[in-house]
Amino acid sequence: MRKLSRRRLLGFGSAAIAFVAALPVTADAGIPDAASLLDKARDAVDRHAQHLTYRDRIGIVDFSSASNVPRLSIVDLANGRSEHFLVAHGRGSDPLHTGWVSRLSNEPGSYASSGGAYVTGGYYVGTHGRSMRLDGLDANNSNAAARAIVVHAAWYVSPEIARATGKLGRSEGCFAVAPTDLEQVLERLGPGRLLFADKST
Repeated sequence: MRKLSRRRLLGFGSAAIAFVAALPVTADAGIPDAASLLDKARDAVDRHAQHLTYRDRIGIVDFSSASNVPRLSIVDLANGRSEHFLVAHGRGSDPLHTGWVSRLSNEPGSYASSGGAYVTGGYYVGTHGRSMRLDGLDANNSNAAARAIVVHAAWYVSPEIARATGKLGRSEGCFAVAPTDLEQVLERLGPGRLLFADKST
């Protein structure tokens, strides 16, 4: 695991420093390799620039953290602020319901979360209420739209559930957030921005 030197963090800018400082740390997982995750997210912004309408804010999901910590970070690249939210992973990524992602998959019917870069799409009202469409931009999440992988709220995501059980419930691969956080997450992301998910360790 790489150490995060002052010089390396300054190279990322104030937004990156704030993001690294606020990343969740758990006793079991140790300190996530935040620099690696930021590298990947920054590369994804550059690689998929033609698909992005806005580059002012990005969402980053660290699937190497447990589900009971706020591992969805929305980073404002203009002012260096970052906000952090609980987010569930797919049941196919955690078959034993441990609270940890053991695998990522792009396969239809896997009910697993997929890693990679997504561009956020339009809002709609579906089975889970107000939601946001996602389009996978990488080979490892190219089936996201066909699998109906979206951002939505779910009853099984809340601080109370995280505290009581030590984990959240599981989605079928969607990025499910707490009902109390949904509007803020949808507003901060908005259509045309990057959402990047991966394991940092």
